[in-house]
Amino acid sequence: MAAPEGLPEVIGDEPVESLTPRELQVLALVADGLANKAIAASLGISDETVKFHLGSVFGKLGASNRTDAVRQALRRGLIPL
Repeated sequence: MAAPEGLPEVIGDEPVESLTPRELQVLALVADGLANKAIAASLGISDETVKFHLGSVFGKLGASNRTDAVRQALRRGLIPL
């Protein structure tokens, strides 16, 4: 379950910074299997902006790659299955 707007989510004893609405959109499209170019086209943003958002998502979730980020997000209920 995501924390209320502006508050960090808590996983175990460790707070996790909340994802922005755009980061959640990007992550959901990653979970759907889209490549960066397809995500960029779908959202009307550049490939570089997608990469920026993914880097932020990885940092906030402590993920090392796209698969790990999706796994963590699903486990935390941040994106629907």
